[in-house]
Amino acid sequence: MASQENAQELRNLILVLGDQLCRKVSSLDGADRDQDIILMAEVSEEAGYVRHHKKKIAFLFSAMRHFARELEEDGWKVRYTKLDDPENSGSLAGEIEGVLDGQRFSRVVITEPGEYRVKSALDAWAEASGAVLEMRQDSRFLCSHERFQSWAEGRKQLRMEYFYREMRRETGLLMQGDQPEGGKWNFDQENRKPAKGDLCLPHPLETRPDAITEEVLDLVEARFGGHFGTLRPFWFAVTREGALQALEYFAEKALSCFGDYQDAMLEGERFLYHSVISQYINSGLLEPMEVCRRVERAYYEGNAPLNAAEGFIRQIIGWREYVRGIYWLNMPGYTEQNYFGASRPLPDFYWTGETGMACLAAAITQTREEAYAHHIQRLMVTGNFAMLAGVDPREVHEWYLAVYADAYEWVEAPNVIGMSQFADGGLLGSKPYAASGNYINKMSDHCAGCSYDVKRKTGEGACPFNPLYWDFLVRNTDKLRGNPRLRQVYRTWDRMSSERQDAYLETARRVLERYF
Repeated sequence: MASQENAQELRNLILVLGDQLCRKVSSLDGADRDQDIILMAEVSEEAGYVRHHKKKIAFLFSAMRHFARELEEDGWKVRYTKLDDPENSGSLAGEIEGVLDGQRFSRVVITEPGEYRVKSALDAWAEASGAVLEMRQDSRFLCSHERFQSWAEGRKQLRMEYFYREMRRETGLLMQGDQPEGGKWNFDQENRKPAKGDLCLPHPLETRPDAITEEVLDLVEARFGGHFGTLRPFWFAVTREGALQALEYFAEKALSCFGDYQDAMLEGERFLYHSVISQYINSGLLEPMEVCRRVERAYYEGNAPLNAAEGFIRQIIGWREYVRGIYWLNMPGYTEQNYFGASRPLPDFYWTGETGMACLAAAITQTREEAYAHHIQRLMVTGNFAMLAGVDPREVHEWYLAVYADAYEWVEAPNVIGMSQFADGGLLGSKPYAASGNYINKMSDHCAGCSYDVKRKTGEGACPFNPLYWDFLVRNTDKLRGNPRLRQVYRTWDRMSSERQDAYLETARRVLERYF
């Protein structure tokens, strides 16, 4: 094969990354099966820059191998380097160099990486090597970097709701002319019902591992056995066909109740009515717009209510696009933001799930076993506790990046640094998502079986979220008291007796001593 390739002028070397597993990815636009070569590589540099969940690594490696095989069966020339290849260089730049060595290419073509770190490394390599690197926009996203920057320019506040409305108008999703379906842009008020134990809950569609996946699972166990998480059983889809089946299953079995219960948590129920397809969208196996069109169709066919369809579509064309824009607008440096100056280390129980707090134990145990937790578990349980306790947001960010199968820095960092930890000082959110145990009790049944009493505010046995909530507000009063959305909260604190205030702060001190 090498002699045939050297005998002709090769036009492009096309690098396809592990989160670009899509036939419509822009790097393949205009590509020539007869001349161009596609390069894909499993490299330790990417697998180990944080200690990724074993399921996440297995999912990506297996999906990459399946995608490479599909391309080869379709007539493409593919150079694929497995992690255990003796000649594996360990880096993307090294793999490019290995193919360029002794062969003639006019250029290296790539769709822009989703993470600043990867883009910077490839730009630096191109400058140092003198190679021609053509980096194309990622057309899978609706909003380019330039488009988002234009939207953000001159605005005092970058609120997602206004951005979302523009995306609705541009896509036409759930629109009647220039007006939103149902007369409202947002039906979130209808999407906050607590779940009951008598619900008939579907389980996300499971895919049985094939020979390729089993080989990857063995590799991951051997090479990354010390990483966080349970590897088997492994049930993620690893092909576009499997991802489409998972989408269809969600649309038929779970979407109708998704809106009502999307913020709910239920002991022993890990998925409720969530789609569990974000890892497929973020890796390229599913296209964002096709997912939205399928959900929209379910509404128009009468198979899903408007609050469910709108709520789901908002997560993709609103929130997903918005956080990507925030990320690229503020990198580098965004992941170093620390508005509150928080410095405590991440508690050990974030890696083990071994804590008497039932909500945290459930969310972390589920994360360890499934590489998945839904947005309220991430925001209002694990994220909320870390912020209230004053954990260094950089450590929180790296934990989220490591433990979830759908986590890439462009989507994870704004969700953690901005929304969950308020470490960007309000760039992304109008106020911190701080809550006491009352919120968790309202939206879940965890508190009923907890070692702590959610109704107890101070003293021995009190739910830790209760004193930590007030301790957080007092600790950061200089930065938060002027926030219009927190004025009433601070008035409540000011009306408390000094004895009650002292009880809250003393209980918080004991909680913090227990965990740090």
